Order: sequence, then structure tokens, then C-alpha cells
Amino acid sequence: MSPVLRHRLVGCVVALLIFAVDQWSKNYVTKTLGIDRIGDAMELLPIFDLRFTRNFGVSLGMFEATSPEMRWGLVAVTGLIALVVTIWMLREKLLGDILALSLILGGALGNIRDRYDLGYVVDFADLHFGEFRPFLIFNVADAAITIGVLIVLARAFFMRDKDDDEVDGLMNTKAADAAESK
Repeated sequence: MSPVLRHRLVGCVVALLIFAVDQWSKNYVTKTLGIDRIGDAMELLPIFDLRFTRNFGVSLGMFEATSPEMRWGLVAVTGLIALVVTIWMLREKLLGDILALSLILGGALGNIRDRYDLGYVVDFADLHFGEFRPFLIFNVADAAITIGVLIVLARAFFMRDKDDDEVDGLMNTKAADAAESK
């Protein structure tokens, strides 16, 4: 198996693991712990609670679905985005890029499943410092998407030239090896 194929396979496995952990954690909080109604909460640490909320929108609650048509529209649009991310991931060669995209894909799939099954996304992780909340209430999928996007941006801004040089060097080495073998 080539290294690129192995990287892509790892990316698919990571995406599926993120999806599975996201769905498991939402099920654990809502079913096992019974935190399944607005206002239900459980303090785990002085700065972290499990607090149930329903997100009818997408990122930061924007584009809230207020009708069944909007709900299915969001499912379709986010499904299309997940398809684009999948194609992008399967075209990448470098493990860092593939892993970042797999985090985005796994998170997107988890939130799409919620929206498809429930009509909203289950959010439950509440990080706070007193009354100050640096984030909205989120879930594993949201965290994975955010981390994946930050990695994609960081690699685009800071590492792309270095990675391209490494790929170019690898290609030049292979071309030189091929020329020598003739």
C-alpha cells in the first residue's frame, strides 16, 4: 500500500471515529445521564458543565432553520459541503492536510445525522469562567470541525510552501531515479 493511500485510509478512519465519538457522547449525555431538556445541566468542574441545548442553526447558531423546508435545506447544504470535503480529502497527499479534513468531515457527519434524525443538533459542552463563556455550548462534532478548520488555515498560511517543496523534492528524486535506471 502506498503512503498516500495509507494516509487517505487513516483520514477515513479518523472521520468515522470522530462521527462515532460524537454520536456516542450525545447519546450518553441525553440518554444515560438524562440531560435531554432545555435547562437540564450537570456540573462536572467549576468551569465545565454538561448543559443540554438544541441548535437549529449552523455555525454559531446562524441560519436557523425555522421551518421543515429550511431544516432539509440545511441537511442538503451541509451534506453537499461534507461531499466536497470528502473529495478534497481523497485528493490530498499529505497526512497533515488529510487529518485536518477528516476532523471536519467526521464532525459534519455527526451534526448532519442529528439534524436529519432530530431536526436540530444536540449541544451539551459548556465551558465557562463564572458568567463568561468564551464559546457557545458545543459538542464533539463542533470541536472537531473547529480544530480541523484551524489546522487547514494554519497549514495554508504557514506550511504550504514547505510541504510543496517536500513534494517537489520527492518528485525530483523519483525523476532522477527513473533517469538513472534507463
